[in-house]
Amino acid sequence: MLAMIKINLLPSRKPRRQAEPGQLDVAVGVGALVAVAAVVFFVVHLPMASERDALREEADGLAGDNASRRNAIADMPQREAAFKAEEERNNAIAQLVGTIVVPDNVMHELGEILTPARMPTMTRAMAERISDGPKGDPNRRFALDWDPKHVWITSFTTKGDVFTLEGGAQSESDIPQLAKRMQASVYFGEVTSPSSSRVEDKNSALTYYRFTISGKVVY
Repeated sequence: MLAMIKINLLPSRKPRRQAEPGQLDVAVGVGALVAVAAVVFFVVHLPMASERDALREEADGLAGDNASRRNAIADMPQREAAFKAEEERNNAIAQLVGTIVVPDNVMHELGEILTPARMPTMTRAMAERISDGPKGDPNRRFALDWDPKHVWITSFTTKGDVFTLEGGAQSESDIPQLAKRMQASVYFGEVTSPSSSRVEDKNSALTYYRFTISGKVVY
């Protein structure tokens, strides 16, 4: 009796490939890290970056504002000195106006001399003497563009026809400008060369010049 042998010529199916142990855990971990990174980027990093940019912009604005403020107050000492000089000048003029021992015409003349762009009251001969003409005296000439606001008076007293004027000036060169105008005026005579001394203000640490001019009042 012949035995029959059955041969299967069809290829046998390969078993489905199984994931290696641990690969699934790795994939899950990577996905979790990506998700966490996305959350950190959108929830933490972006708001912080936006806040940082806003703070930087605000800091730049404050720096610019501070720079402009520093520039604005750079000349504050000079402004304070000018304000103080003007205040003392106004106070001195007000005090002089209230002084009854000084004739009105003399007070008016002194006010004219201490007013910008005003000239003292002069005779024709004196006007020629201070001019640049052939009869001019270089020692009597004064600067026409001088600003009398740089000078202030603290005291003006008379004894008979002799006067003593005391005051201050921002610079020493301002003092002879005042004295020359008084020498040229018909209301003052025998005006002496001024004496002056350098003074440092203890409160502001600014320096100025204290001076004295004397002469005679022409009534």
